[in-house]
Amino acid sequence: MTSDMARRTLLKQSAALVGGAALTTTAGVTLLAPPARAAGPSSNPERSRVLTGKPSANGWEMEKVVDDGGSVWHRPVPGSGMSAAIRIGDVEIALIHVIRRFLYEVDELRTGDIVGWRSPGKVHWGLSESNQASGTAVQIRPGHYPPGVRGGFFPHQELVVRDILADLEGIVRWGGDDTEPDESLFYLDVPPGDFRLPQVAGKIRGWNPTPGEGAGVIVDPSLPSRRRRAATLGR
Repeated sequence: MTSDMARRTLLKQSAALVGGAALTTTAGVTLLAPPARAAGPSSNPERSRVLTGKPSANGWEMEKVVDDGGSVWHRPVPGSGMSAAIRIGDVEIALIHVIRRFLYEVDELRTGDIVGWRSPGKVHWGLSESNQASGTAVQIRPGHYPPGVRGGFFPHQELVVRDILADLEGIVRWGGDDTEPDESLFYLDVPPGDFRLPQVAGKIRGWNPTPGEGAGVIVDPSLPSRRRRAATLGR
């Protein structure tokens, strides 16, 4: 090989290897090794099978599957004989509380009245309904409260809804308060890592086994003290 050809070969090798660690050839020439390939969805097939890599409107990652290795699973709703596909853990505690109080104090629930997780391909990304794709929202009786329509609840029922939101101290929002309302929708209104979520979930966990506390205990949401508590959340 001529010296010109050798130089051209080294230049090609150097250009191809820029950006990595130094290597020394047998001729004593230092070249750069190619950089390691960054880990990504393609390098972890199981992760890419479950996760989208994209957040729902409230910042939680949307998932492609349910009951299949991710964070979203069907969870029982005590007292109803039904279940809802919800993100397990603290999110589950909060949303199940909403469903149980609705069942006990607002209206009877039948099969099909609870809709939790929905496929990312079946929700509008960026809208509140996208939170269902991350397992952080539920629709209750969606067939009775169509999107875009207000006034689906009687006044005493809406008082209960406001009281439920007060229980949850603002971490759950009602879709009926959105600019484009969906009165069937209840969704987590805090991002991942927000300290309020475990605090409120811990409170509800403490209520559940305690007689006279939590869902199933009929309260009067019209009491001034409870209405003041609900009013502090705003809309």
